[in-house]
Order: sequence, then structure tokens, then C-alpha cells
Amino acid sequence: MDRLTALQVFRHVAELNSFAEAGRRLGLSPPAISKNIAELEGHLGVRLINRTTRRMALTEEGRIYLEHVTQGLDALARADQVLGPIKTAPSGTLRVSAPMTVTLTRLSAGIPAFLSRYPDLKLDLHLDDRRVDIVREGFDLAIRGSDNLEDSSLVARKLAVMPHVLCAAPSYFEKHGRPKTPADLKAANCIRFSLSGHADIWEFRKDGRSERIAIEGRYSVSSSLAVRDALRAGFGVSLIPHPYVESDLKAGRLQSALDDWEKVETTLYAVYPARQHLAPKIRVFLDFLIEEFSRDKEKPFVPLRRERSARRSVGEGTEAENQTEILPSISSP
Repeated sequence: MDRLTALQVFRHVAELNSFAEAGRRLGLSPPAISKNIAELEGHLGVRLINRTTRRMALTEEGRIYLEHVTQGLDALARADQVLGPIKTAPSGTLRVSAPMTVTLTRLSAGIPAFLSRYPDLKLDLHLDDRRVDIVREGFDLAIRGSDNLEDSSLVARKLAVMPHVLCAAPSYFEKHGRPKTPADLKAANCIRFSLSGHADIWEFRKDGRSERIAIEGRYSVSSSLAVRDALRAGFGVSLIPHPYVESDLKAGRLQSALDDWEKVETTLYAVYPARQHLAPKIRVFLDFLIEEFSRDKEKPFVPLRRERSARRSVGEGTEAENQTEILPSISSP
């Protein structure tokens, strides 16, 4: 029995709760996975995993053993890194999940130049507004909005803030009137971005008071680009991140409303598995993201100054900018 391989197999099976997925991650066949587990149990003289054709679960002994195996394998990984080169050129495949509109609005134009800097690096970029399970789906990093952070043992690195704007096409305002107060939106055809944490309740603040409006509308969609298209067509009014409609507002295709009311903001984060030592490919991509969101200050992304990093749990609240956060343990604009 290759003891190290068997320990790695056990850890993957336990963490992924799947023999088949562990095999895919490790490049081993299902029989090889089962053999490693059986040999490890034989060596220890205890059953680590109760399994049937449909389910598996760690035994009490398996849970205790997993804790120590995890610590041991992590210690070995750190030892390898200490003995390796201090700086390693980024290489391999970097799997990233990002919201489509943020990427097309801000990032995609700079990606070819980024990859040109690192000839040994490949980027597998998935554009999807849905919430993904980063670990289970095998992503190295995801870009997420503050209302769509996953509840998981992940690190969240602030990138920028996106202010929102209430807007519609001139033709819509001419036909239905321009709202003068948030309450006027109750009678409006509000276009909702269904993946937002504030899809059905829009909040406005002014002079120390807050108004939360339960909005109604005939169109709810899971794409910010689709929301923008509906706005351009004069179909309704929406509360949308300002960067997505900046050019439309400047060109007069869309017009803003309730400008004297403060609206919701979305903080953008780079989210990745908590690791003591970041892989070079993740580190350089983080640097790229920070650079992209910090350039062209006139753009309506509000960059966060690179002053210091702090660690805190989401929900505690802080004004320190550009922080690194550890999301509470339990899994887009």
C-alpha cells in the first residue's frame, strides 16, 4: 500500500462525500479508490467509512482520523513549499467563475494582456451569474457580489464597490411619468434581477430615513444584461449597477430618477478557498483584478485603496477598505 496515496484518497473521499468525484479529482479509477480505502482500513484495523451502493458516511473513527490526516497532509504540503523556490512562475490551469456582466463590462478586454505575461498559465473562465460551490465544482477563485457571498470556509478579498442607479428609457418616463418618491415605484413596471439579494425589496435612504419598497413588475430575469436590454426597450424601470448602464446614461438612451435618494451598493469580492499559501496562479490573478478595478478612476466602480488587510467574519461591519475576510464556516451581481 502506498500510504501517502491512501491518505490522500481518504481525505478526498471524505471531503467530497463521493468515491467517483474523488477518483476524478485524483485521476484514479473507482476500483483504485475503493482498493486504497480498503487497504487503509485493513492497515488500521477499523472501518473508516460506512458505504452502500447509494450512500456513504464517515464512522466516528473516520471523523477522528480525518482530522489528523488533514493536519498531516497540510503540514507536508507546507513543507514542500518551504523547500521549493521562493518564487514560482504561475503555471497550469486557473479555473475562475465570474458574473457575466461584470466580466464583459470591466475585465474581458484586459485578459489577453494578462495571459500574455504568463505563457505557462491557462485560464478557464466560466461566466455565470448563479451562485457556485467553489470547492465542489473545482474553481480556484470566483468573483461575487456582497449579496451573493457563499456561506463557506472561504477567503473574500474586496475589489470594488458598485453604486446602483434607478433608471428607465425616456419613452417609459414619457408614457408612465418619472417617479418623484420611492413610493411611486409601487405603481411602476419594475424589472427585477432575480439573483439579487434585493430583487423584490428596493431600499432608498435620505436625510437619515430609509424607505423599503416592495416592487411589482411583469419581468424577472437572472441576467443583468437582459435587464439592461429591457430598459433600453422602454419596458420598465429598474435598480441596476451603474457601471452596466453608464454608456446608456451618457448617450441619453436611459435616464436616471430619484437621484437625490441614496441607493444600494454592491461590494465586489474575489472569493477563494482559505489557504495559508496561495498558488502563484491565484496570486497573480488577484493582482490583475485589483489593477483592473483600480484603473480609470472616472469609471463608476469605486476602487478600494490598497492600505492594509484585515480578517473578520462577514456581518461584523467595518470601514477598513480593501480587506481580506474569512467567511463563516458551513457553500452575483
